[in-house]
Amino acid sequence: MTRAVVVGSGPNGLAAALTLAQAGVEVEVLEAADQVGGGARSGHYTVEGVLHDECSGFHPLAVDTAFSRRFDLTADGLTWRWPEVQYAHPLDGGRGAAVWRDVDRTAAGLGESGATYRRVFGALTDRFDRIANEFLQPMLHVPRHPFALAGFGMASLLPATWLGRMLRSEEASALFAGVAAHAFRPLGSPVSAAIGVALGTAAHRYGWPVAQGGTGAITDVLVRRLEALGGTVTTGVRVTSREQLGGADIVMLDTTPGSAVDILGDALPSRVAAAYRRYRFGPGAFQIALAVEGGVPWQHEPTRHAGTVHLGGSMREIASAERQIWHGRMPERPYVLLGQQSQADPGRRAGDVHPIDAYAHVPQGFTGDATEAILRQIERFAPGVRDRIVGMSVRSTEQIVRDNENYVGGDIVTGANTPRQLIFRPRIGLDPYSTGVPGTYLCSAATPPGAGAHGMCGHLAARRALRHAGIVGTIGA
Repeated sequence: MTRAVVVGSGPNGLAAALTLAQAGVEVEVLEAADQVGGGARSGHYTVEGVLHDECSGFHPLAVDTAFSRRFDLTADGLTWRWPEVQYAHPLDGGRGAAVWRDVDRTAAGLGESGATYRRVFGALTDRFDRIANEFLQPMLHVPRHPFALAGFGMASLLPATWLGRMLRSEEASALFAGVAAHAFRPLGSPVSAAIGVALGTAAHRYGWPVAQGGTGAITDVLVRRLEALGGTVTTGVRVTSREQLGGADIVMLDTTPGSAVDILGDALPSRVAAAYRRYRFGPGAFQIALAVEGGVPWQHEPTRHAGTVHLGGSMREIASAERQIWHGRMPERPYVLLGQQSQADPGRRAGDVHPIDAYAHVPQGFTGDATEAILRQIERFAPGVRDRIVGMSVRSTEQIVRDNENYVGGDIVTGANTPRQLIFRPRIGLDPYSTGVPGTYLCSAATPPGAGAHGMCGHLAARRALRHAGIVGTIGA
């Protein structure tokens, strides 16, 4: 029987393991940490009974993918829950904007900008199933839906600030800037609109759901399915060399490119090793988890019902903050992404105490304390929130790295979203998963299609491994 070892148990490592196991491969997953899951873990970090997500919280691009269609995790107990408002963007003075699943309802709340919003996102939403299939894979491929992709590409190639200005009003432009800032890159740079367009359209087509019982529930279901197929997961095993892999026929590395160099050593072709060492990481995250009595008292009423809240003020303010962190400076008012997962999954609360997960964008390798800056941004749009906080846990960039070595310098998306790395990640080449070592593949978020708990990096890398090994199995590879 063909034997595989997967290094790392994040969503991509587990997706790779599951894909291989279903094809009849004997699979062992090795995880350095004491807990499986990577960025897909949950726990009671503030007050007993209040459940927080450690990193990934909302999953707009995980609901309908090639992986989720192949492995219906809902059949094994995974349940998606949606908030009433998918995401919101409060502004000073109680103003703001919000996104519902319905495009028309969202546009109606944007006043004079509504017609433009409807033209951009309405047309894309109708075609988004085909569009998502195209961008949830390596960028260099022959598209099966070129016309659908062309419309998405025209909007995505723009700088986010250009598309924001097309939306005209402060509320609408801020709304788009908030979702575009998920890219962790300057909003005035080319292609910076891409992630905002993708996530914004996904909000209308799939919504921004949470996993009932926490993101860790995704990990639990993946592990159960893997074990049912005979796979094993071992924690507390740090892989530092090829010798620890026991002569496996297939090796999947859910690691950074740099860690792949360390593990593979001289077996790695020199040109690949050099490219992996050049791989660039982006800005970091500084995270706080809050237990808030009665929830956050947002002045902007729809924000109270939102699953995700983007904090940063106007488009101009967000663009300035993102430009500063890209150049290594900590802004006084950082962009903050805040999760109110209990709006969709009330079981995460303890009585009327709500879990709030928030992180600020900070410079790569930031060593300061952003706690107060985050709290000021929340208080700015929700006066009196500090009086409601009954528990808090802080994760600095250094702690984030200790918890997950793939997040170099606090970079929770595992690589800078530069134009080059959006197209060629982790290196220039036709096969982004192959390391050049026979039977060995990189399958982390440093490979296409990038960050998220969708598992597509691992699934696609494993399919490539099965093809190279001449194994068809039940996966149809």
